[in-house]
Amino acid sequence: MDRQTEYVLRTMEERDVRFVRLWFTDVLGFLKSVAIAPAELEGAFSEGVGFDGSAIEGYARVYESDMVAHPDPSSFQMLPWRTQSNTARMFCDISLPDGSPSFADPRHVLKRALDKASDMGFTFYIHPEIEFFLFKPPVVPGIEPTPLDMGGYFDHTTLGDGTDFRRDAIQMLERMGISVEFSHHEGAPGQHEIDLRYADALTMADNIMTFRVVMKEVAVSQGIEASFMPKPFTNHAGSGMHTHMSLFEGDNNAFYDAADQYRLSKTGKQFVAGLLHHAAEITAVTNQWVNSYKRLVGGGEAPSFICWGRNNRSALVRIPMFKPDKASSARIELRSIDSAANPYLSYAVILAAGLSGIEHEMELPEEAADDAWSMTDRERRAMGIRNLPHNLDEAIREMENSELVAETLGEHVFDYFLRNKRAEFEEYRRHVTPHELTTLLPRL
Repeated sequence: MDRQTEYVLRTMEERDVRFVRLWFTDVLGFLKSVAIAPAELEGAFSEGVGFDGSAIEGYARVYESDMVAHPDPSSFQMLPWRTQSNTARMFCDISLPDGSPSFADPRHVLKRALDKASDMGFTFYIHPEIEFFLFKPPVVPGIEPTPLDMGGYFDHTTLGDGTDFRRDAIQMLERMGISVEFSHHEGAPGQHEIDLRYADALTMADNIMTFRVVMKEVAVSQGIEASFMPKPFTNHAGSGMHTHMSLFEGDNNAFYDAADQYRLSKTGKQFVAGLLHHAAEITAVTNQWVNSYKRLVGGGEAPSFICWGRNNRSALVRIPMFKPDKASSARIELRSIDSAANPYLSYAVILAAGLSGIEHEMELPEEAADDAWSMTDRERRAMGIRNLPHNLDEAIREMENSELVAETLGEHVFDYFLRNKRAEFEEYRRHVTPHELTTLLPRL
């Protein structure tokens, strides 16, 4: 028994933990949970906990349904909102009965991508800016929700419930070992942002899943509702998860070059080139919902075009210049990803795209110094700037032909994900929207 496992078992006894929740996600990124009693935990560490994989989205067919959840002791944390009956949680790795990793486990998909980076000498670090909305109850399906406040970007006003919410949510995150760098009101009414301190990609993906649960739990405790829907309002900006990322070789930032005008190394430029080259084919994963493309329609600091820049917030990839001479701060920022994305799959395909740029020594195209939204189509074509997919259907078509995404996700996840997204778009395509009823019904 290793030290971390011993620590967990000792802490369970010392803190009189009554329940342990084992967490994992389905292919779409929805959190799954099973609770076990403390007496069962030692057996769970040694043998895992069996469950019916056919009941989980994208996991298995009925005739191959037996799966085993193995708790990761390094992810042990107490749940601070379960104060009356002490409850802890751990993330799990999913295996088949023979002990081999499950082909359907999103956490394993990310681990495979990280292993490839490690083989190349790199560690992948992530720092996300997570946006979300707070609504007044009740939130009724089919009816536009009411924002909790009417604040704007960086507003420092007496916003009442929204300000109290961020304070309480951050305290709860930090009690779970998740460090927060910044928080503020975002541009839309009821929209807020909390930025997590950088961590390795696997830890951060676990943290993002925990973050969503914490936001929902704090909201419920305060009689309000939190949502990560990408674009709930037609006339206001949507919620993204701008993600800053870097590769390290040991203690050295592989993206930093003091002699470069952008302070970006050859490795960093190749990584960006790989992201741009594969951007269209990974978009179905980073922006997986039909609603995601309402956010990417243009403006509101959400990208619509495949280009890069420095202070250009219309670009898909940005090179932040906040601390240009600090080596550890060299990073790139991907601005397309939704805060509702599956973080395991998204960071896996993002990393794979960047590593492809390094492996194939891709050349970084010309910087888009101007606002990409204000350019004409001819100007963008002259610069070689392509469009991101306009809707989920276009994104699916790009992904279908992607060897990189198929290899990164694995055959099972790749096939299931495409089938699920095709069904979602077909259902959406058949649906008559309020916009059509408003604009066409009175006239036709």
